[in-house]
Amino acid sequence: MPDHVHLLVEVDPQYGVHRLVKAVKGRFSRARCDDFPHLKSRLPTLWTNSCTVVKRYAEQQKSR
Repeated sequence: MPDHVHLLVEVDPQYGVHRLVKAVKGRFSRARCDDFPHLKSRLPTLWTNSCTVVKRYAEQQKSR
């Protein structure tokens, strides 16, 4: 699929996968905002809290 990327990385267990993901997402977000400055004023962040999104989705499914 052309709209996503697979990464194979090696992470020191002391560092933690969550830190790596946070760093990658932060760098990507900064690069996109540099390329598209109008995004800064329209979006507070390019990433959402996935737990909130999943919870909202599940709640919407209950009402159907």
